[in-house]
Amino acid sequence: MSQQKLFLYKKGKVLKSYYISSSKYGIGNQEGSNKTPLGLYRIAGKIGRNAVSGAIFRRRRNTGKIAKNCNSSGDLITTRILRLKGLEKGVNKGVSIDSFRRCIYIHGTPQEGLIGKPVSHGCIRMRNKDVTDLFDAVKRGTIVYIQK
Repeated sequence: MSQQKLFLYKKGKVLKSYYISSSKYGIGNQEGSNKTPLGLYRIAGKIGRNAVSGAIFRRRRNTGKIAKNCNSSGDLITTRILRLKGLEKGVNKGVSIDSFRRCIYIHGTPQEGLIGKPVSHGCIRMRNKDVTDLFDAVKRGTIVYIQK
């Protein structure tokens, strides 16, 4: 997480890299911690396929509102959502550490000026154009590995 980067691999080769923002509270898997959990995941859901850039989501539903690019506080989920399901029992799957129940996503943010710094509340934030690009490049079931 020190690099604040996400890498898209295909057949062991890096296709693209994107700057991201992980949690401002650090790394951790505990429910309610607002920390970014580590481990092996799969993309369990892709939400927002036809949403416009900046579309605001609440509870994985498009609100019909559009966020302006800003650096203010808040934790809006915008543009696209890749919902992650933990694959490691006792690490990111199970009682009080389940990343799926915690709603850990890769998603867009209106706080694009803060990308590259740890400022989220647990999710992986991306620039809106980048999360759209990633969304289009991956399928449901794609493996994701979050490491330090």
